[in-house]
Amino acid sequence: MACFIRRARAHSLAWAPFRPTGWHPLPCRRRCAASPRRKRWPTVRCATASRWATATCAACWPTACRGMGLPVEPQHIITTVGATHALDIVSRTLLKPGDCVMVEEPGWAVEFARLAAMGMRILPVPRGPAGPDLAVMARDCEAHAPKLFVSVSVSVLHNPTGYCLSPSSAHRVLQLAQQHDFYVVEDDTYGHIAPEHATRMSVLDGLQRTIYVSGFAKILAPNWRVGYLAAPAEWVERLLDTKLLTTLTTPSLLERALAHCIEQGQLRRRHAERIRARLDGARSRSARLALAAGCRFVSEPAGLFGWVDTGALSQRMLDEGILIAPGALFHAGRAPSTLMRINFATTQDAAFWSVFSRRVAAR
Repeated sequence: MACFIRRARAHSLAWAPFRPTGWHPLPCRRRCAASPRRKRWPTVRCATASRWATATCAACWPTACRGMGLPVEPQHIITTVGATHALDIVSRTLLKPGDCVMVEEPGWAVEFARLAAMGMRILPVPRGPAGPDLAVMARDCEAHAPKLFVSVSVSVLHNPTGYCLSPSSAHRVLQLAQQHDFYVVEDDTYGHIAPEHATRMSVLDGLQRTIYVSGFAKILAPNWRVGYLAAPAEWVERLLDTKLLTTLTTPSLLERALAHCIEQGQLRRRHAERIRARLDGARSRSARLALAAGCRFVSEPAGLFGWVDTGALSQRMLDEGILIAPGALFHAGRAPSTLMRINFATTQDAAFWSVFSRRVAAR
């Protein structure tokens, strides 16, 4: 790997353990910083214009990496400061205060808080193993005429349950979107570590009623805040206007470094397979420790996170200096819950489960 330097000891990443062990992307940044092109004012659409966008389509588009390519032209791609920024651009463009937005529950706490702060009316949709509760979605569509369904990591390795969307559920969601005139935002943050041939609504829909969002933090390094969105042609200019008004441009140095990684083959299939293998090992170890500590998995362990029933231990664990993600965080109304999301990368340490077991015994 030409654009990484070897480090003596492996890095332990708290929430994204997907960078190759012992490697660091610093030379990419140095090489790009030394380029005379770094002094150019970056474009709004993309710091390296069509070169970066074309490389993204060819090598980094997560579905294309698995032979499930979504036909898209470079001019339909907008780079962002991570996937969260992409979601914010979409919300600010398509919504206004008071609009109804469907979100999955359990779901990502940051998205709940962000939409609420923008004055949106949140409509929680229960999440099941095959996808969102379609009956609830249909009722919400009839009663509230929502403008958007925000599917944060919903199709592939849903956060926090690890579920993947079934083709039949995806098809029905797209039918509802067409029938009731709303858009689906598909956040494919975990696409690089997803199972082969996982279902994605954007692929089935061809970016008609969908907007695709993804990034690279989970496959390269967590502080590489480079993401992107791909949108229907009629929305691209409005989305660009929103990006211009909120951040003006995105960091050209990071984008050029990422382009270099792409051109050097850092994100090809072999790298993703190695990362998935490492995660599989971490998940297996963490699951064994969790079961031995008396936890019950609500859903089959998959992806980066586990959704377990533990009891109300959040504050007790915090007293021991361990911050965990209690189930209430993943509900729009912050309803009390005995569930907890665990990170398979950080909970393969027996010390964590030793503290956990001690706190369980002390209840």
